[in-house]
Amino acid sequence: MKRLSILLLIVSLFAQFSTIDAQKKRTKEERQQWFNEMRQYKHNFLIKELELNEKQQKAFFPIYDAMEEETHKLHHGTRKLQRELSKKDADVTDIEYEKAAEALFELKYKEAQIELKYFEQFKNVLTKKQLFLLKKAEDKYTRHLMRQHDKQKKNR
Repeated sequence: MKRLSILLLIVSLFAQFSTIDAQKKRTKEERQQWFNEMRQYKHNFLIKELELNEKQQKAFFPIYDAMEEETHKLHHGTRKLQRELSKKDADVTDIEYEKAAEALFELKYKEAQIELKYFEQFKNVLTKKQLFLLKKAEDKYTRHLMRQHDKQKKNR
């Protein structure tokens, strides 16, 4: 009887962990779906703002998405460093703080380097006017999202 109880306990624990694992996977899938929807929404926004034709869209978005991915990795690495230091808190040395602060201050510089690298590629796809309007369109998109977020917050 004792053996059966232990066996049932083990089976129920495995079932519980597999359910939790399935929920994590579903959450990652949902997050990926949300990310893809947001990317498509941004693409549509940029198509409208920059008045991209079909040929430009096919050439522009693979380059643009690569730039976004590279920038995302840069930000992700910096956030990870911040989280690690925050978790350590009392055990952080001055050298670690200095390196983290340096990484934070260099973030904008590295981001600008990435954008300049891709700007050279955008020159082959976009008109001069579209190149000029790209940053303005990205800023407008961000403001648009912030307004949407504020509206949703007020409706809750």
